Amino acid sequence: MDIAAVAIAVTGVAGTLGASLLTQRGAERTKRRELELSRSFQEAREDLALRRECYTRLYRDARQFATAITRHLHVLRERTPGEEDVRALEEAKDAHRNHWSEALMVAPDRVIAPGDTANRALTRVYAMVKRLEQGEARPGETLESAAEAQQGLWDPIKALRHAMRQDLGVGGEF
Repeated sequence: MDIAAVAIAVTGVAGTLGASLLTQRGAERTKRRELELSRSFQEAREDLALRRECYTRLYRDARQFATAITRHLHVLRERTPGEEDVRALEEAKDAHRNHWSEALMVAPDRVIAPGDTANRALTRVYAMVKRLEQGEARPGETLESAAEAQQGLWDPIKALRHAMRQDLGVGGEF
């Protein structure tokens, strides 16, 4: 047997086996990349859905908290708040606080900044209303000043809504 013929045969077999192996590895690599892309796409979709749900709850609860403050101010003008009135305000505050805490864990900084402004404004007006309710108003705090401060809540809430919509990719300029 000729050594050249054996070398050619071994090279041919090795080439055939090597080509199969390279093709298989290439296919595995392609499949792995497809799975990673699919997983990445799915995670991005889930993250968007999570933020959308969180933002919806936060926006709703911020509006409801501001509305509860308004209602409580009306009650303070008419009469001493009852247990149900106080509970309604506290529940609105608690719902907002809970969803604000959730947003702090999932929202990017471009949403957190206007959210913090809205949260601080809501908390500041709530505290003023509670002091008025308890007869412990600070100098200059009246039902009228509290009502004016309450009206000032809507701009920070609107700015928060705008930031959340921008983050979700649905916001245009308002």
